[in-house]
Amino acid sequence: MSSIISRVVSLLISLWVAKVFLLSLPYKFTNHPDTQHIFSTIGQWMSDTIATGLGEFFSSYGAYIVGSVELVASSILLIASISWILATVKVLKDASFYRLWYVAGGLLSSVIMSGAAFFHLVTPLGVEVLHQGKSDGGSLFYAAVSILLLGLLLAYINRAPQSAAQ
Repeated sequence: MSSIISRVVSLLISLWVAKVFLLSLPYKFTNHPDTQHIFSTIGQWMSDTIATGLGEFFSSYGAYIVGSVELVASSILLIASISWILATVKVLKDASFYRLWYVAGGLLSSVIMSGAAFFHLVTPLGVEVLHQGKSDGGSLFYAAVSILLLGLLLAYINRAPQSAAQ
């Protein structure tokens, strides 16, 4: 993949992931009823299958923890994108470190969303979240899977280049 194409793809992926993560933070940090439903459903499943204390902890604090990690991942991705843009317009002399930030942010985003996809598939939450008679149509699950895959792609295209000696 050419350098400019990989940079533009990286920028677009980062903006998509940051948008999804950042727009979900008000729900997670304000204990929104939809968030309560999601995390209490998973917490109850954890209580029934793993340990009661773990399930209760996840029900109470899971949204804050997940939201905080999503905020970190978004920050990393936006730092990478801003660094690349500033280097492109010659404000920064060397911003080659942006690739490392893209790798870290992509992998962190994939880890977060692999957990989300797992809980959608394994717990009573399901692919299509039903709450108060309304369905999300699977949008949360599909967003999670898209970020899981795009985060891996982001890490892959920004990995260290292979040396010619190999």
